[in-house]
Amino acid sequence: MSNFIDFGVAEKMYRESQNRISRLFNIKYPIIQGGMIWHSGWKLASAVSNCGGLGLIGAGSMYPDVLRDHIRKCKTATDRPFGVNVPMLYPNLDEVINIILEEGVEIIFTSAGNPKTYTETLKKEGLKVAHVVSSTKFALKCQEAGVDAVVAEGFEAGGHNGRDETTTLCLIPNVRKHIDIPLIAAGGIALGSQMKAAMILGADGVQIGSRFAATVEASGHEAWKEKITGLNEGDTQLTLKELAPVRLVKNKFFRDIDRLYETGRDAEALTATLGRARAKRGMFEGDLEEGELEIGQVSAVIDEVLPVETVFAHLLKEFEAAGIPTL
Repeated sequence: MSNFIDFGVAEKMYRESQNRISRLFNIKYPIIQGGMIWHSGWKLASAVSNCGGLGLIGAGSMYPDVLRDHIRKCKTATDRPFGVNVPMLYPNLDEVINIILEEGVEIIFTSAGNPKTYTETLKKEGLKVAHVVSSTKFALKCQEAGVDAVVAEGFEAGGHNGRDETTTLCLIPNVRKHIDIPLIAAGGIALGSQMKAAMILGADGVQIGSRFAATVEASGHEAWKEKITGLNEGDTQLTLKELAPVRLVKNKFFRDIDRLYETGRDAEALTATLGRARAKRGMFEGDLEEGELEIGQVSAVIDEVLPVETVFAHLLKEFEAAGIPTL
């Protein structure tokens, strides 16, 4: 019996480990709200921060001047830490980084690019930097680049995703084995029990997107939020690997893309079908057939649009109730 895990010790370990994220970002709970395009404005970010998590403004769908306005409104709405999520493929990246520095934001989450590009500059300015990855290989590159934390995201997640289709269940323990810095799990997490599972696997905290997309404070269209609550298993799929892998709801827009694959994987034809502002059309303007609808597989367990405060209450209650099973 001496070779079996002592579950009492295991629980103590993950309870201690969660404090790495809480201490790093000066927050009460190691719960990060994903910086989702068309959802993560100042209302959502401030609500999450006021509940003791870390709210993130999603810069990916904002013009620079709009981002500045959201940062300022978030400062007014909360006196607790919040951050900004910045895709490194942002066309006005230098301007966005300057705005973040000028407005005194203290935390930045970067994604979709090389973590070395700005990490050194940002850290010299006193910011905490986290970077989103989908593989152990890139988690190691993040550590080498000097980031403060890594978000390892499994392919269950909604929106833009990794090409390798590695699940969170497989990704987290492998990343944990190879890096020493704090690790945040993402992808397929909407319940407190899923949060606890991720931490048992080695994560220090979690990043949650889809559950916060279906909240009162999220800036997505109300019709889209209601659509999320009616999704079932199998209603989303990863596609567009030729361009940038993304998990989408299987609506008319998705089926139009799927039909293009019948005639070959022509990146030019796919780009033409995407057109402009498809994501805005779907998630922000509420066109549920012709718009691009990004959401994670975990939407199948989301059955109600709730205030952020209620979501937090559920997460914490579920986390405590989950316990650790004995053998």
